[in-house]
Amino acid sequence: MTEFTTLDIAENGVARLTMNRPDVHNAFNDAMIAELLQKLAQVDQHPRARVLVLQANGKSFSAGADLNWMRSMAEKDRAENVADASQLSLLMQRLDELSKPTFCLVQGAAFGGAVGLAACCDIALATPRASFCLSEVKIGLIPAVISPYVIRAMGVRQARRYMLTAERFDAETARACGLIHTVADDLEEALAPLLDAILANGPAALQACKTLIAQVGLQPITATVRQTTIEHIADIRVSAEGQEGLAAFLEKRSANWSRG
Repeated sequence: MTEFTTLDIAENGVARLTMNRPDVHNAFNDAMIAELLQKLAQVDQHPRARVLVLQANGKSFSAGADLNWMRSMAEKDRAENVADASQLSLLMQRLDELSKPTFCLVQGAAFGGAVGLAACCDIALATPRASFCLSEVKIGLIPAVISPYVIRAMGVRQARRYMLTAERFDAETARACGLIHTVADDLEEALAPLLDAILANGPAALQACKTLIAQVGLQPITATVRQTTIEHIADIRVSAEGQEGLAAFLEKRSANWSRG
């Protein structure tokens, strides 16, 4: 069976999940979404995996929805469309909530749902020639299931413009909007120090930090939120990793997770 994605987990804990349909600019269909979900689950559960890099082969990161898939959706009834959209929504959720830190490397076009993939990753990098488009309204649709993640990344004001106009925008605009963190000619060169920084940090602390961000990031600072932060720091301080990290800091040595 043809695989539309590949997964490689290196000895240093870097997992590379690659979309591999370059002949159709990595457009995704139901089969590709199912593969991405299955491989995200592998990364989440793999004891060696410490960080995920989502990338794509070919000229484009992803052109969004596959034309044949879109044609098939047009022929389905509402219940079938709900079931179909639920899988794409689940993909966004699983990528957004992955317990390991996530990077996205964008080259070429990132259209429609591909913008959602970038928005769901913790850190996103793009080449100067990358281009983005929330193109759905051009064909009478809306960027519905990706909208919570895109609006969170770009802010309501910018999302209102680019969702309503469906105009293309470049990598520097994406960076200014907050969708992309870094624009670089050589994505691997720009990625390397960021991976080094992640791999130098406590694995359990990274997971706890992602949970913390998800819980308090968009909430008003209430007594409940403050209590949540108190509980989080108390838990991590008395954990095995927290104890090792504090001891290493005080003893001016490397922590055990950074010694391979």
